[in-house]
Amino acid sequence: MTPRFISRRALLKTGAAALCAPALGHAATKGSQPPIQLALVESLSGPFANTGEAVFRNLLWATERVNQRGGVPLPGGARPLRIDRYDSKGQTEEALSALRSAIDDGASVVMQGNSSATAAAILDALAKHNERSPRARQALFLNYSAVDPILTNERCSYWHFRFDAHADMRVTALMAVLKDDRAVQRAYLIGQDYSFGQAVLRESKRQMGQLRPDIQVVGEELHPMGRVKDFAPYAVKIKASGAQAVITGNWGNDLTLLVKAAREVGFDGKFYTFYGNALGAPAALGEAGVGKVIAVADWLPNVPTPESAAFYRAFRQRFAQPADDYVHMRMQLMVEALAQAIAQARTTDAQDVASRLEHVRVSLGGRSGHMRASDHQFQQPLVVGVMDRQGTPGVPFDVEGSGYGFRVVKDIPADLTEMPTSCRMQRPG
Repeated sequence: MTPRFISRRALLKTGAAALCAPALGHAATKGSQPPIQLALVESLSGPFANTGEAVFRNLLWATERVNQRGGVPLPGGARPLRIDRYDSKGQTEEALSALRSAIDDGASVVMQGNSSATAAAILDALAKHNERSPRARQALFLNYSAVDPILTNERCSYWHFRFDAHADMRVTALMAVLKDDRAVQRAYLIGQDYSFGQAVLRESKRQMGQLRPDIQVVGEELHPMGRVKDFAPYAVKIKASGAQAVITGNWGNDLTLLVKAAREVGFDGKFYTFYGNALGAPAALGEAGVGKVIAVADWLPNVPTPESAAFYRAFRQRFAQPADDYVHMRMQLMVEALAQAIAQARTTDAQDVASRLEHVRVSLGGRSGHMRASDHQFQQPLVVGVMDRQGTPGVPFDVEGSGYGFRVVKDIPADLTEMPTSCRMQRPG
């Protein structure tokens, strides 16, 4: 191990400890039990740093909630949760290096999500590590956002648990709205050129062909992920195609820059999106997005229940800056599920925790979900919302201080979002 690497790891760990100190809460003050180490491997610098930081805020808040009630009860005494941050810089090789460092540092759980390609590499590397390592050094992979369907189908793993709806499930929810949108007769498909973006376009075409064969696909395009600085040429092509709707799985800056460019060239159509409900997209569109940006999610702040409103207000109280306003219900449920599984297993042993986690059921803020043991795909309701002005009926909350929020137009129960799996789970021993 080189001196440079030691310095980098020491700096990384010090930064994580400083950032996560509040997350240890009341349980940490007792000093009787060491924390359970959770490793976040994510893009914390580079073009997608904002998405990584949004994830960290969500997971931090979730661990704070567990720790404030005393931590995770275990036979030797309750233990708090602690998140250590590992910056992948948006690169798969960096993520694999971070994975090795996290395990060397004692992490029993690795969390990642903002790239299906990276998730696939982590899944394979962790499975190989666990296969050749003693039980004490095995770890679990909790996935909150990598939604390539293959990860819980052909490439499913006992060590991997996905808490986001996969791409085909999300497309199904979007199509439940598009099939009734008779104003759309021409659609343009655009996405990031990697496994996830390809999956979104493929499934969107398939489902449109079944549900709306009258819709003409007037463009289909994949672009480099995270490397396009000017989407104007793409926006010009979209407008020239005569498309009345764009369907995209783009996320982070690739989405924000796309919708901003579309607005600037005068595109007047709709956007059917996976992630158009935050991270700068509503502010980039402004008034031009009202009634025209549709987003699918596991939850939206304007879900019309008192429990949902209270949940969202609590998050905004914890993170008051408008730029920090991006809360994911699934990440909260993920941490609650992990805490429940560890408590039921009465140990942090990865195999024992996995055996409980694959049957877990959790609820929070009026939403609930359960893990499907056959493929480790979390089953949960999905919502579809349309962008509108804050204060209009159904939109009490805006997004990131933009003055615009998302009104729920479709709330789809878990039993209707569930899809079959081709997973053949191989369990250890």
